[in-house]
Amino acid sequence: MTNEFVLEAITREFPDSVISHSEPYDLLTLEIKKEDIKKVIHYLRDSSLEIKFLTDLCGIHYPENPDKELGVIYHLHNMMTNFRIRLKAFMPKENAEIDSMTDLYAGANWMERETFEFYGIKFKGHPDLRVILNMEDIGYHPMLKEYRLEDGTRMDKDDKMFGR
Repeated sequence: MTNEFVLEAITREFPDSVISHSEPYDLLTLEIKKEDIKKVIHYLRDSSLEIKFLTDLCGIHYPENPDKELGVIYHLHNMMTNFRIRLKAFMPKENAEIDSMTDLYAGANWMERETFEFYGIKFKGHPDLRVILNMEDIGYHPMLKEYRLEDGTRMDKDDKMFGR
């Protein structure tokens, strides 16, 4: 199975869903419309392509791009042919919501909860979307690029200790 073959199969089945495609490091990477991502992943899993394993699901934040500020990235794998694909779906921060994949992949449960916790992206249809790693009352999403990298009030950290 090749990148060209999979790309052609997806664009044939979903001609209006693929926004862009690239192949960084020979990994087929597609940007898919947010509202079509579940249909495309369902097709990849249940078609003859047999891309059945969800390796990873994570969030990303691009604060300089308001229309595509938040994104969800899916890494999928066909274990039989060792074919891998990356799918991305972006959304504005005000409407940070995307379909849950928990009914397709049980392993998506905790990955979606982690993405919700750190980026604030809600997953429609998720059975138990709540905080799992941070304190429940944290009140913010720590992976958003809206916060200082270091606490300026700490007196125990001196730049001389870090070679600055």
